[in-house]
Amino acid sequence: MMDRPRSDVGRWGGNPWHPPSTPSPSPEPEPERRSRRGGRSFWARCCGCCSCRNAADDDWGPEPSDSRDRGSSSGTRRPGSRGSDSRRPISRGSGVNAAGDGTIREGMLVVTGVDLMSLRSDRNRREHHTDEYEYDELIVRRGQPFHVLLLLSRTYESSDRITLELLIGNNPEVGKGTHVIIPVGKGGSGGWKAQVVKANGQNLNLRVHTSPSAIIGKFQFTVRTQSDAGEFQLPFDPRNEIYILFNPWCPEDIVYVDHEDWRQEYVLNESGRIYYGTEAQIGERTWNYGQFDHGVLDACLYILDRRGMPYGGRGDPVSVSRVISAMVNSLDDNGVLIGNWSGDYSRGTNPSAWVGSVEILLSYLRTGYSVPYGQCWVFAGVTTTVLRCLGLATRTVTNFNSAHDTDTSLTMDIYFDENMKPLEHLNHDSVWNFHVWNDCWMKRPDLPSGFDGWQVVDATPQETSSGIFCCGPCSVESIKNGLVYMKYDTPFIFAEVNSDKVYWQRQDDGSFKIVYVEEKAIGTLVVTKAIGSNMREDITYLYKHPEGSDAERKAVETAAAHGSKPNVYANRGSAEDVAMQVEAQDAVMGQDLNVSVMLTNQSSSRRTVKLHLYLSVTYYTGVTGTIFKETKKEVALAPGASDHVTMPVAYKEYRPHLVDQGAMLLNVSGHVKESGQVLAKQHTFRLRTPDLSLTLLGAAVVGQECEVQIVFKNPLPVTLTNVVFRLEGSGLQRPKILNVGDIGGNETVTLRQTFVPVRPGPRQLIASLDSPQLSQVHGVIQVDVAPASGDRGLLSDAGGDSHLGETIPMASRGGA
Repeated sequence: MMDRPRSDVGRWGGNPWHPPSTPSPSPEPEPERRSRRGGRSFWARCCGCCSCRNAADDDWGPEPSDSRDRGSSSGTRRPGSRGSDSRRPISRGSGVNAAGDGTIREGMLVVTGVDLMSLRSDRNRREHHTDEYEYDELIVRRGQPFHVLLLLSRTYESSDRITLELLIGNNPEVGKGTHVIIPVGKGGSGGWKAQVVKANGQNLNLRVHTSPSAIIGKFQFTVRTQSDAGEFQLPFDPRNEIYILFNPWCPEDIVYVDHEDWRQEYVLNESGRIYYGTEAQIGERTWNYGQFDHGVLDACLYILDRRGMPYGGRGDPVSVSRVISAMVNSLDDNGVLIGNWSGDYSRGTNPSAWVGSVEILLSYLRTGYSVPYGQCWVFAGVTTTVLRCLGLATRTVTNFNSAHDTDTSLTMDIYFDENMKPLEHLNHDSVWNFHVWNDCWMKRPDLPSGFDGWQVVDATPQETSSGIFCCGPCSVESIKNGLVYMKYDTPFIFAEVNSDKVYWQRQDDGSFKIVYVEEKAIGTLVVTKAIGSNMREDITYLYKHPEGSDAERKAVETAAAHGSKPNVYANRGSAEDVAMQVEAQDAVMGQDLNVSVMLTNQSSSRRTVKLHLYLSVTYYTGVTGTIFKETKKEVALAPGASDHVTMPVAYKEYRPHLVDQGAMLLNVSGHVKESGQVLAKQHTFRLRTPDLSLTLLGAAVVGQECEVQIVFKNPLPVTLTNVVFRLEGSGLQRPKILNVGDIGGNETVTLRQTFVPVRPGPRQLIASLDSPQLSQVHGVIQVDVAPASGDRGLLSDAGGDSHLGETIPMASRGGA
């Protein structure tokens, strides 16, 4: 791919400090894309409601003072700064009056301490469903009350006035919602209020209500008091910072989800399944989202800061999800992940080797560098982590045979010459074997009624949207009905799931004519992990009407009418009485295989078919390698008869050409002599890779060392070099990298690793293997962790620090 210089260095483009460039000086390989950037700011291009922002708006805040010490702009502490002390974190106020001279007069109501009841076992955290976050600070969800205990210098009296204040950003303003003032005992504005629950001597229990439309982020908290003796203000204390998140449990919040099992799955589940491969050969892998791991919440807020998103817009899930879709990829803004589809990952991590989002997000927070490398399932996995962490119900979705429409025609156009040889210089559209994106749940007050619910967000950089590499949120309902004029990015996503593959043949006069239309070739299956289990759920019906139905055809033709080729369906059709079906056996990496084409004559007359088969390797994005094998054959078919054309492929034939995912593309073209019918088909299949076998050796208990055994057999007759294992699991093991050296051809290896669980309950321990010769190898085991005696639920980071680059000796080696 060509090197494309960045035209946007991100949030701090006009300031002396710039985000660090990627660790590698090499260009970023990305899928084919077009950029239509203008000179306007991100918010003018990405979000119309923010296009009038004044350049002097102070709630954007200054740049971070140091690239290696940045969290939210309200003073985030670094991950790991908190210890494992489970004592209640009560902050003690010092004597500061409102005048700031430090004079405390007799009778003044002084706040001597604040208890936010922020321990994971406390009522606030449990009621707000935030008790799994590995943080000491108070984390609450908006639109829901929480409790605060104020320690006072004297008994609270009815004449005393107390005001709570929450502030976010570097220049908080009441009008922007970044400075919230809550008088105790009085009605607040916008749903904010605070009430006295109980006054007991010098202790005052308060119940604080937050607005269901509050800005999300990390707020500073302070208390002001006023009495006859004077005014007092509690100084800011980092221990009193409060995280406020979206609330899918609150009916007044526009992200509300009215199903508890949905909330458990799409908000609270820390792991999930991501599907890949082809429709006929679906692979699945477990992904550790890790949204509650310590540091991940800070990383999510840092992403918003790094983009320069105005704090006033952070209460809107439409705007937040759109920014996340832009920032999870590195283009335009030095975002989280560098995309790489080149096959060369020597300067980073092979996308297939990642097993979760935690290592990626913490690296971005810690260094400020974009992390190499990602592909669609990595972008989607990280996006699920970020949106779930911020409180949005989100799921990871895979679309098989996903189209990439580059000319807004809303059809996948393939051009051939007079002899049906592909004209590659005209074939810019592509069909990905699979593509992974996200659904997140919210109301859409910016759209007409009827478009609430699931919204597509896609962080993989394919095409620009308003000049930025982002995509969505886009209503699934608008996709289903071909309403491509609905924002955001409906035409592109519609084409991914429900366009037709149109074959054009060049005529003698140089014009092109449609010779074949595949109506069921795109978006053949859309799946996600089922609720409450590891089963696969088919959600194609949400994205499209039944294939071939009147409603589905109407949606396609309605959408195409708004595309760049509105008359594409005006003149099509020819006699089609020979049917063709492609078959490929379920092949395993390292073994020989066969591909076969079956022809059936459905007419009452004899048919002669000239058939041509081309086989090449292909990346999952539809980019193909050179053809390494082909077969030509003429087949005579009696009326009603069928016949097979078979092409055997040996391992030694395909081995030199293998690329990521082990996928191959069979192009079949043919011509029926008697009727002039044109046959055309593209069939993708993949070579399966082995799984890692994980076995738990003994019971798992919080705080006690546990051991896991990993077994792998090399399926290839060649040596795997520079083999790297990754091991990760929320509540079990922080991301760990194990270097194991070389593994011989057809050799079996066993290694053992210890970890210390830090949170009880069912957990997923996930492992992967990567080497230059073999990737896409992974395994998972469920670990049911028993609580420790006297466990209070506030523990240090899982498994201690991350172990990077550790060399591990093999426990045992075995032959084939």
